[in-house]
Amino acid sequence: MATSFSFFSVAWATFFSLLLHILALPGAHATPLRHRQADFAALSTSEISGFRPFSFYASAAYCQPAQLSAWDCGKNCRANPTFKPVATGGDGNDIQFWFVGIDPTLKTVVVGHQGTDPTKIMSVLTDIDFTLEKLDPTLFPGLPRGIKVHNGFADAHKETATDVLAAVRTALTQSGLNTVTVVGHSLGGALALLNGVYLPLNLPQVTFKTITYGMPRVGNKAFADYVNKNVPIDRVINQEDIVPTLPGRFLGFRHSIGEKHIQDDLSWVACPGGDNTDKRCSTGDVKNVLEGSVKEHSGPYDTVIMGC
Repeated sequence: MATSFSFFSVAWATFFSLLLHILALPGAHATPLRHRQADFAALSTSEISGFRPFSFYASAAYCQPAQLSAWDCGKNCRANPTFKPVATGGDGNDIQFWFVGIDPTLKTVVVGHQGTDPTKIMSVLTDIDFTLEKLDPTLFPGLPRGIKVHNGFADAHKETATDVLAAVRTALTQSGLNTVTVVGHSLGGALALLNGVYLPLNLPQVTFKTITYGMPRVGNKAFADYVNKNVPIDRVINQEDIVPTLPGRFLGFRHSIGEKHIQDDLSWVACPGGDNTDKRCSTGDVKNVLEGSVKEHSGPYDTVIMGC
C-alpha cells in the first residue's frame, strides 16, 4: 500500500462503514467495553502546563524541514528556544514531516511527527481498503503474537523508521542524555506511538515517553495491551474531537491507557483504562462519529492550536 494514503479518507471510510454496520448489525455496537469507573483525576494547572512544551513540539512538526532545521518556525519554535535540531525529513505528501533534536532545558531528545489537516476529513474518498496487519518483524522483533495495527499507519512508519532511529542515536550521543520523548498530533500521533514501540526495541537502555494529541486508534486489543505494559504514554484528547473515535471498535481497534481528556470547560481529566465509556472520557463523550467534532481536532490543547 502506498504511504500517500489520506488518514482522513480512512476516517471518512470508517464513517460509512460504521453506518453500514449499524444498519446491518444492530447488535454489533450495543455492548460497550467495561472498565473500572474509578481513579479519575483532575489535572492541576501545573500538570497541564507541563504538557505545553510538548504541545508546541507536536505543532512544530507541521512545519517545513528547512524551517525545523533552522529552528525558525514562528511561535512553535519560540516556545522552546533552547532546542537544537539534529535531523529532519519528509515531504509532507508521500512521507510525513519529522524531526529529531535535543532539548537541554527539558533534558530530553525530542522526536516529532507531522499530523494531517483536519479539513481533509470531508475530502473525496479515494481509498477505503485498510486492514489490521502484523508489524514487520525486521523492525519489531520479538513482539507477542496477535499484535496487529492499521496497515496504512504501519506503512507510513516504515518509510522513516530507520532514519529516525539513526537520528535518535546521534542525538543521544551528542547530548549525553538518556531520555527520549516522542510526540505527534493526529496521524503524527499514530506514528509517534509506533515509534514509542519501535525505538525501545532498538535502544533498550534508554528511557522513552510518548505524548500524542488527537490520536486515532492504531491497533487491536493485543497491540493496546502491549502498549499498556511497555510504553509510557499520555493521550491528550480535546473535547468532542472525532478522530480518536476512529477507526471504530467494531472493526477490532482499541485505545491504550493514558487518556487525558480536555472537558468542555477546558479542565483536564485523567481517565483510567482505555476506551473508557464514562462521559468524562472521549469514548463515552463521543459515542458515535455523528457526535464528534472536526473543529476540535486542532485544539486548543491548553494554549496550543496545532499547525505551523
